[in-house]
This record gives sequence, C-alpha cells and structure tokens, in this order.
Amino acid sequence: MSHNTFGHLFRVTTWGESHGPALGCVVDGCPPNIKLTAEEIQVWLDKRRPGQGKFVTQRQEPDAVKILSGVFQDDHTDGQVTTGTPISMIIENVDQRSRDYSEIAQAFRPGHADYAYFAKYGVRDYRGGGRASARETAARVAAGAVARKILQGVTIRGAVVQIGPHAIDRARFDWDQTTENPFWCPDTQMVSVWEEHLEQVRKAGSSTGAIVEVEAVGVPAGWGAPIYGKLDAELAGALMSINAAKGVEIGAGFASAAFSGEENADEMRMGNAGPMFLSNSAGGILGGISTGQSVVARVAFKPTSSILSLRRSINEAGEEIDLRTKGRHDPCVGLRAVPVVEAMTACVLADAFLRHRAQTGGEAYLPGRVAKD
Repeated sequence: MSHNTFGHLFRVTTWGESHGPALGCVVDGCPPNIKLTAEEIQVWLDKRRPGQGKFVTQRQEPDAVKILSGVFQDDHTDGQVTTGTPISMIIENVDQRSRDYSEIAQAFRPGHADYAYFAKYGVRDYRGGGRASARETAARVAAGAVARKILQGVTIRGAVVQIGPHAIDRARFDWDQTTENPFWCPDTQMVSVWEEHLEQVRKAGSSTGAIVEVEAVGVPAGWGAPIYGKLDAELAGALMSINAAKGVEIGAGFASAAFSGEENADEMRMGNAGPMFLSNSAGGILGGISTGQSVVARVAFKPTSSILSLRRSINEAGEEIDLRTKGRHDPCVGLRAVPVVEAMTACVLADAFLRHRAQTGGEAYLPGRVAKD
C-alpha cells in the first residue's frame, strides 16, 4: 500500500493497524533545537483517547506514546530537544478484541472500506478495519503535537458544531465552552439535545454523523502558494484524508454559493497593525495564500458504518447476505475527531510555515510596511 506519507518539508508517515501490536508515525523535517517531550505529546493524545464516556467506543486504550528517535537530552538547554532528524513515535495497542470481528471475516460491511480495500488489494484486515479504522488517527494526533511546537504564536482549536440534524446556534458560539463539556460543544444549550439524541442512537445500536469546525488564530499573511500549492487545497486534502470524513468547506464554504458579490466580499480597512478585514467569508485564505485572518474550516463526518441493525450486503464469495456488526464502536465518530482535525490542521500549517520561510525568509510584505532594499 502506498500513500501513507503527507506533507512537503514537514512530512508525516503513519503506520500500523487497528488490531496490530502497535501503531505510530515518523515525522521528518522538524527543525532542530525545539523542546519536545513525550508528556507534551501525551496531552493531545489524551483528548482523543477512547473509553472516556458512554457516547464513544468502550475500547480501553491508554494511548501511551513513546519517542524512539529524533530527540536528545541537551545539557545546554536543560531539556530534551529535537535534533532535526526523523522523529519516530510508537503507541501500543493493548485492548484489541479481534474475536468481535470473526463473523465479518468474509463479509463486507455496507458503508465501510471493506469492499474497496478487497477490490484493490485482494486482501484486507477485517479486525476493526485495519488501516481504515479511526484507530489510525492516534498517530496523526501525535504528529500534530510536534507540529504545534513549530507553530509559535498560532492557536488551533476545534469544536463540534452539529450532531445528526442538531446544529448549534451561531449566536451562542463560545470557544471557551468547548472545554467544559464532553461534546466539544461551543453552545451549552445544545448539550442536553445532543445527549438525548446520542442516547437514542446508542440504545438502538445505530450511529450518527457530525460536523467539526476548526479555527487557526495567529496565522500571518503569506503562507501557501498560488495554483497547485494552495493552502486551502492542502488543508482540505489533509482533512478529507481523516477516516470517515466526507466533506470539507473553507470559510463560508457551500453557503457562499447563495451569497451576492457584496455579501461575499470581505471588505478591508487599515488598522494600527496593518490591514483589517470586516468579515471572513474567505476563511483566512485568498488565492491559496493566508491573509492574516483566522483560518477556518469545517469537516463533515459520516455515521460509523459498524452498526447492530441488519443491512443487506455480500461476502467475498459474491453471496448475498444480511449483516450486523458486533464490537465496540463510536455511535458518533465526530466526538473524538476534534483533536484529529486540530492535528491535521497543525501539520498543514507547520508545513506551510517552513515552505514560506524557505522561499521568502518568512517576511510578509504588507501595505504600509517599508519594503526591504
């Protein structure tokens, strides 16, 4: 299987399967002399970790990360720092229950990657979906933790803004609320609504979709490149690569199709620190290049395909069957997707920063600034 690596200067390769002995990642291109410890990475993994509530999978994984290479205990800085060489990290799987999947060893789950993997490779890891499992995203979160260390001055935060048909009220959006409830919800009045909806879904053995929003504050103007290196294109591609993601929009996204030209145009004025935008329909990116506004994106996640309801399918022999999936699954994968969306955003932005610095020295030539000789 190819295409397990993404990024240009900041490159991430993930490896491992849902029910294998371990999974992990290799981060190549991280600059040297950045302080980095396993404890700093663990903070983000703990936010994604399964088994932390009745509305997520009950698989009990500590997701304890170990750094195998790429760091050094430096006496000069009195701490562990990156060396500029590949950073390899491993996360062991300790709570696999592969027997739960024995009944689907030869069957294809509707809505899952089972059939597509088998059609391409002629073999598949049916135990939890192998590489197609959301378990793979733990490695992405570890890589994102490294990326955050590069992005000094940039804050990346995510929230769930819709579960099933129930969307938040934008007038009540408050980022501070996302850390005070188990749903990453920025609208506290929606928490009880989501609880009731998810309880019904869970008891029915079914699943539901969700939308996650991410915002990167402090991204300066100039990151990204025109045409084939557009920042929004690379961000959309990274977010779409997350398992169960089925749609991405930047800024106003699909809603902009109903805008007039006047509504869509983000008007500008000069402020004390440079250009100011009076709105952000563009999501902080114009022509593929960051504008200095917050970079905003949303990701739609499909319902988990492993459900208890009987669904019509076929098996590897081409026989028609009725199938239900046993095991421990997220009734809404979007709940644990927030740290993953944040991590992928961090990786894309870290790569964009390093590429911008390599090409221009990191300077953005803004109106009102005296150009260098």
